[in-house]
Amino acid sequence: MGNVDKAVVYVDGGSRGNPGDSAFGVYACDAEENPIVAFGGFLGTMTNNQAEYSGLLAALEWAQSEGVQELHVWADSQLMVRQMNGQYKVKSSNLRLLFEDARRRADRFAQFTIDHVHREGNAEADRLANLAMDSRASVREFP
Repeated sequence: MGNVDKAVVYVDGGSRGNPGDSAFGVYACDAEENPIVAFGGFLGTMTNNQAEYSGLLAALEWAQSEGVQELHVWADSQLMVRQMNGQYKVKSSNLRLLFEDARRRADRFAQFTIDHVHREGNAEADRLANLAMDSRASVREFP
């Protein structure tokens, strides 16, 4: 890889219990929506919102390592999307460091956007997060 200029990434995080066993899922496509990579990871015990941010951070790290210049993220966490877009303040101390890390990483892209998608529009990332939760391990489907 390493030659993806523009990417569209779907991210999700979840926990069973809040806090509880948590995981994230990332499903990335090129600008034409052709799948590039699908992966997820088990996070241990954390809150749902921490898991959502962990998914975003994993996506940002992946995109940066691939040399992506323009990144569009879709997430079903309205709270995270609104915080990242500056519409909501980050009041929770357990989210502040994750938010600041995500904001710093997002600012490194030539273009970064994040938008809310309803859960049914985020099925692949949700499936990957659940797979990682079920197996209590990292998952990778391709490449």
